[in-house]
Amino acid sequence: MTRASFEERGAEAPTEATAREVRAYFERVRSLVESKLDELVPAATAEPASVHAAIRWSLFAPAKRLRPALVFAAGEAFGASAESLLSVACAFELIHTYSLVHDDLPAMDDDELRRGRPTCHVRFGEAAAILAGDALQALAFQAVAEDETLDPTLRVRLVSDLARAAGTPEGMVAGQAHDLEAEAREGVGGEELELIHRRKTGALIAAAARAGALVAGASDVELEAVARYALELGLLFQITDDLLDVTASAADLGKTPGKDARARKATYPALYGLEAARERARRVYEEACAALDSIERPTPVLRAVARLVLERRG
Repeated sequence: MTRASFEERGAEAPTEATAREVRAYFERVRSLVESKLDELVPAATAEPASVHAAIRWSLFAPAKRLRPALVFAAGEAFGASAESLLSVACAFELIHTYSLVHDDLPAMDDDELRRGRPTCHVRFGEAAAILAGDALQALAFQAVAEDETLDPTLRVRLVSDLARAAGTPEGMVAGQAHDLEAEAREGVGGEELELIHRRKTGALIAAAARAGALVAGASDVELEAVARYALELGLLFQITDDLLDVTASAADLGKTPGKDARARKATYPALYGLEAARERARRVYEEACAALDSIERPTPVLRAVARLVLERRG
């Protein structure tokens, strides 16, 4: 659902898209992104076939494509075209998938199920999984750097932002390291837990929304508002992920439930209990939506994405 299609419903844009509209939006983005990813990634039979088969196994498993959807939702809110957003959206999915492949490895979270199928290292072996993750990460930066629909200066800025969000000291890798260090450690408090979540999950989600707005030429004030929204959205996603690890089934999650407790990870339910964690999720959702109030652009999809994350069941 594009900005224009919302405006066609009346002179004043709705504050939030309906559940049906946001599902249709996600389907549209998924179709565009997966078609482009198919072009970007070598065929499974291309040499080295072991790596390319592992990449495609992980990348084209059933997935929500949340980060690409955020690139599109933020970009289209400020008037960007789908063509200008597509490679950037793919880059975020490539980085995210690489992180999942490596996160599932025995040295990390040691999981055997991801996106409803055996994890990459279970299917192809650890060496192929490591190399597949490495290749996915590199391809993400290549996709942005070689996107000739974007100005070269903008490409450099996008690559820089993506690298910062994916790495250290305040990005995803830093969050993953802190998460591992906090396992089975006594005394992990709320402030440290929030820091882990904001880096491990929130940094890349925030960068995705910001990237879409950057492509669209949003002002610095607008970029700041989008970033605040997406930082809260990233924290919301991880809180609901913590909750689902306790309450959902493997069929709902597409991954193994209960692993956080078995690994003695620091989580919101473990620290606060289920009801308090749910209340914290509600407050973070409200903070995310409030961050959009200063933007004089149609943001119904961004608000609906936040509600979708709040109410997700898998």
